[in-house]
Amino acid sequence: VAAAQHVSVMVAARQVLLADLFLLFIYAEVIGMVGAFYSTHRIPVTLPIIIAMTALCRLIVLHSKEMEPLLLLAEAFAILVLAIASYVMSLKDKLSLEKMLLRKDRENEAGREG
Repeated sequence: VAAAQHVSVMVAARQVLLADLFLLFIYAEVIGMVGAFYSTHRIPVTLPIIIAMTALCRLIVLHSKEMEPLLLLAEAFAILVLAIASYVMSLKDKLSLEKMLLRKDRENEAGREG
């Protein structure tokens, strides 16, 4: 509903700003997170991290002209930390999935033998 309202405001204004696009990306990511939850019954940790990165990017775009350089640098560093955390968490999920598949294979082999 919020995304539709925002799109209607952009259409009425006949203008799409970069901050508007970032906000639409946030809406799309939240909708994707809800869809992922209903399909798998769990929320991947990387999705909220990506939403936080997009929100920080939007904040930088909106306030970069009047923002102090150190604050801008701190927000950019926060985005870097979140990107690294997202990458590490995606590796963890991949390793966990591989371990789960190996356990299932071992159980299947043990079931066949026993």
